[in-house]
Amino acid sequence: MGKHADEGHDLGVTGGLAALSLDALSSVAYGPEAMVLVLVAAGTGALRFTVPLTLVITGMLVLLVISYTQVIAAHPEGGGAYAVAKLNLGRIPALLGAASLVVDYVLTVAVSLAAGAASLGSVFPSLSHHLLLVCLIGLALLTAVNMFGITESAKLLILPAAVFIVSIVALIVLGPFHSHPVARIGSSLGPIHPTTALGIVLILKAFAAGCSAVTGVEAIANGVPAFRKPRIRTAQRTEIALGLLLGVMLVGLAILIHAHHVVPRGGVTILAQVTAGTFGTGWPFYVSNLAVTLVLGLAANTSFGGLPVLMSLLAKDHRLPHLFYLRAERPVFRHGIVALALAAMLLLIAVNAETNRLIPLFTIGVFVGFTISQIGLVRHWHQTRPPRWQARVAVNGAGAVMTAIAVVVFLSTKFLAGAWVVTLAIPLLMFLFSHTESYYAKVGAELRLGRTPGPPRRRESIVIVPTSTVNLLTERALSAALSLGDTVVAVAVAGDEEESEQIKRDWGQWKCSVPLEVLLDPHRSLIRTVLHYIESIHAEDATITVLIPEIIPSKRRHEILHNQRGRLLESVLKSQTKGVVIATLPFHIDD
Repeated sequence: MGKHADEGHDLGVTGGLAALSLDALSSVAYGPEAMVLVLVAAGTGALRFTVPLTLVITGMLVLLVISYTQVIAAHPEGGGAYAVAKLNLGRIPALLGAASLVVDYVLTVAVSLAAGAASLGSVFPSLSHHLLLVCLIGLALLTAVNMFGITESAKLLILPAAVFIVSIVALIVLGPFHSHPVARIGSSLGPIHPTTALGIVLILKAFAAGCSAVTGVEAIANGVPAFRKPRIRTAQRTEIALGLLLGVMLVGLAILIHAHHVVPRGGVTILAQVTAGTFGTGWPFYVSNLAVTLVLGLAANTSFGGLPVLMSLLAKDHRLPHLFYLRAERPVFRHGIVALALAAMLLLIAVNAETNRLIPLFTIGVFVGFTISQIGLVRHWHQTRPPRWQARVAVNGAGAVMTAIAVVVFLSTKFLAGAWVVTLAIPLLMFLFSHTESYYAKVGAELRLGRTPGPPRRRESIVIVPTSTVNLLTERALSAALSLGDTVVAVAVAGDEEESEQIKRDWGQWKCSVPLEVLLDPHRSLIRTVLHYIESIHAEDATITVLIPEIIPSKRRHEILHNQRGRLLESVLKSQTKGVVIATLPFHIDD
């Protein structure tokens, strides 16, 4: 999940870590905690598995980092799961990759904001009871910033990223030697009694929850074009640096959690407890946790750079409505930004901004994308067969197997805990993409795209002007109509013969050169009358134009004072007639 990389081609390793790695690095704020919350269901004794499980997850991280250095080499234009699958695996895997990425981006925003709010609540306990409100305020700020096209610079991100990394590393280094009583923050949940037996199922659930700590490692591979030359080498070094930092953080925090017997407490995060246990509750505690909150907010912002771009690519491929391909004047993909904000808002409200209710949803989409990317790379190496391609196939194949197994574990252990939402959302998104693509294919066939039509020819032009009374608007409309076509006809509707005769008399006194057709309709339905008149002349070899005069008041609130027959007629003509040109003539009323 990386931000779009067309802002410049000058990221080095440090800038790349700041701009594209915050999503991955910030996952240490919620990944270990999610694992602890699952293990503690079997009692505090089960926490001894924290370190072994973290080592397994770190092993997976190592394999993923090696695999994504291969993705960088194979797809220097950006190796997102959708791009890799579209190029190497075909239509259905591409749709699956796109759907998993959409879910991934939305959940990145929701999880990062929820975890950031929880971290802020750990520092300021009064906020711990209003986490949803904090999340929604943060979401509104991120949306507003991105709507106005104020994108972050890697240089600006280096400082908060550095503070975050230094604080976590200091925590790991000093933690074994400084053990303050962590119980001084948060509220006790009372004695922890086992609610389930410790067995393979619980361990697999804890593993699935802890795997949320390795999300985001693909962001660098998605943003290769943003790096300075040689781009591939610089991006690979950044990926390796990310793997080293994240691995050290995960293992170090797991050791501290086990060494200090940290258990969940009310109103605080596990990371905040470890921080208090190392630094106490002085200014280092506040700086560290505020840095965590800020980095989590910036991690959420990466989706605002990534998902709108992905949606624009899908729209370009006719798999989403074309409006998502449009840029605003800033330029930003505002429709994609709004769609992301609305989805994240609904998700946060649905789970009441509880991070641990989002974790089961989070990892499935991420690891499906991991698996697709690895399988796509296996196909790529097998087809291109560069030097040492067998070793590359082995690396990416092992990565694909491991992440696929992880997906199966997530589905089997987290399905009832909320993973069913993702298993429903991904196929629905795939259906949406496929249905949209089919619709655009049908439209293309109707327009005969790709086939040269015959030369245009001039036809007789008949302009119909709906009218009612003789006034300045009628004169303006008929003057415009005479400039548009060969034959101009004014059409009026009367409820009875008496009204018809009155309209004809008024028209005769005006001595207008344009003929008038007065049609009888007991209900005085202009729409039905005009439709019938068009049908009566539509068989002729002529182009029919309906020119609709429309009054435009100076103040919008005055629109309700005018009948909307013109707009209704325009709407009906668009939906019920073919080959008819519909034009409007606005008549502005001055103050």
